[in-house]
Amino acid sequence: MNVSLLLIILLVGSFLTFLSGDKLASKVALLFSLVALGVSVALLNSFNLGEDINFVAPWINQPKISFALAADGLAIAMLLLTTALTPIIIFSSFGTEFKNAKSIYSLILFMAFAMAGTFLAADGLLYYIFWELALIPIYFIALIWGNGDAEDRKNAVVKFFIYTLAGSLFMLIAFVYLYQKAGSFMIEDLYALDLSDNEQNWIFAAFFLAYAIKIPLIPFHTWQAKVYQKAPTVGTMLLSGIMLKMGLYSVIRWQLPIAPDAAKGHADLMIAIGIAGVIYGSIVALRQKDLKKLLAYSSLAHVGLIAAGAYALNLDGFRGAVLQMIAHGFVVVGLFFVAEIIYRRYETRTISEMGGIRTQTPKFASLFMILVLASVALPTTFNFVGEFTVLYSLSQINVWFAVLGGTTIILGAYYMLKMYQHVMLGETNSKPFAEVNFNEGLSLVLIVAVLFIFGMYPKPINDLITPSLEHILAVINR
Repeated sequence: MNVSLLLIILLVGSFLTFLSGDKLASKVALLFSLVALGVSVALLNSFNLGEDINFVAPWINQPKISFALAADGLAIAMLLLTTALTPIIIFSSFGTEFKNAKSIYSLILFMAFAMAGTFLAADGLLYYIFWELALIPIYFIALIWGNGDAEDRKNAVVKFFIYTLAGSLFMLIAFVYLYQKAGSFMIEDLYALDLSDNEQNWIFAAFFLAYAIKIPLIPFHTWQAKVYQKAPTVGTMLLSGIMLKMGLYSVIRWQLPIAPDAAKGHADLMIAIGIAGVIYGSIVALRQKDLKKLLAYSSLAHVGLIAAGAYALNLDGFRGAVLQMIAHGFVVVGLFFVAEIIYRRYETRTISEMGGIRTQTPKFASLFMILVLASVALPTTFNFVGEFTVLYSLSQINVWFAVLGGTTIILGAYYMLKMYQHVMLGETNSKPFAEVNFNEGLSLVLIVAVLFIFGMYPKPINDLITPSLEHILAVINR
C-alpha cells in the first residue's frame, strides 16, 4: 500500500471541504478525516504484514531532493495519533458555530496533511517544507477564529509565528550544511555522516532551537499560554494534541541520531531543562485563574517530562517518551474540550465563576474526573504507562532526575484536583448547566476509552514502536 495515499486524501479533503460551502464543510471534513484514519489503520496492517509501504520519487535534481516518505513503526504511531485525533477534534466542534466554516475546516485538514507529512518525511528538505506548512493553517485559525480582544490575539499569534519561524530557520541552515557534507538530504545519508565534535555541537544547537520553541521547553515557552488561551478550542487542540508532538518526535528522529556525540555530551543539561519545565509549569499552573491557561501550563509540565525522557538516550526513555506523547495527545484534547463545553454554557473560562456543575450533570462530571485522573497518571490510565517508563529511564541515569521529574505527578494531582473542586463542586453558578449532548458525550467517551484500553494493555503500541527506536538508538551508539 502506498503511504502517499494518506497525504493525498487529506490534501484533497482540504480542497473539497472548502468547495463544499459553509453548511456542509464540517461534515465533509469529518468524512475525509475518518477516511484518513481508515487509511492509517490499513497502513498499520500492511506494515505488520511486512509489505513495503514507503514511497520514494525523484523531485528536484539540483539540489538533489527526493519526495521520500518512510513509514516505520514510530512514524505509523504518530500517524495514528494524528488521524485519530483529527476526526475527534472536528466532531467535537459541531457544537460551535464558525463564520466562514468552510475555511476553518479546510485549514484543519490541511494542517493534518502537513503534520502527517512531517512524521513521514525521509528527506530533510521535504521534512522542513512540511514542518513549515503546518505553521500556516494554525496561524490563520488562531488569528481569525480566536477569542478575546482582537489586538491582543493578533500580538500573541504573531509572536508565536515569528518565534517558530525564526527557530526553523536555524534548522534550515543546519540542513543546508549537512547537504554540503553528504550530497543528499536523505535521512539515512545524514545518519551516516561522520561529523566533528564542533560540527555536531552547532547542528545540535540549531535543531534544538527549532524543537525547543515548538515543544515548547523553557525558556522558549513564552508564546504558549497566550496562544492556547486566545486560539479557538479546535486550534488549541491541534496545537497541544498533535503539533507540539512534531518537535518531540523530531528530537528522536532527527536531532539525536544526526549529532549523537553532542547529544551524549549535553544529555544532562537537556534533561535538566525538561525537568525545569515540569516544575515551572506545575507551579505556574497553581496560580492560574483562567481554565485554558491552567491547562496550557499543565501541558508545559507534561511535555517537559517527555523531553527529558527523549534526551535520556536509552530505550526506556525513548519508549516512554513516545507512549507519553500519544497519551498526552488524547488527554489534553479531552481536557481542552471540557473547557469548551463549560464555555458553551457559562460563557466564561474564569474558574471562580464556575461551580456546582457536578450536581446538575453527573455524566459530564464523571467523564471530566476520569480525564483529570488520567492527566495525573493514575494507574490503569495510558498516562501512567508513559510517565512511569520515562521516570524509570531517568532513574537509570540519576535517581534525582526521577525524583524531580516525579513532581509532575505530585504537583499535577494538587492543581488538577483543586481545579476540579472549584469548577465542579461548591456553590452552583446562577446559570443552569445542561448535561452533555450526544456529540459532546461521544467525543469524551472515545477519548476516555483510548486512555483506559492502552492504559491496561499498551503492548500493541510498544511492539509497534520498539524496533524503530532500537534502530535509532543503534545509530546514536554506533
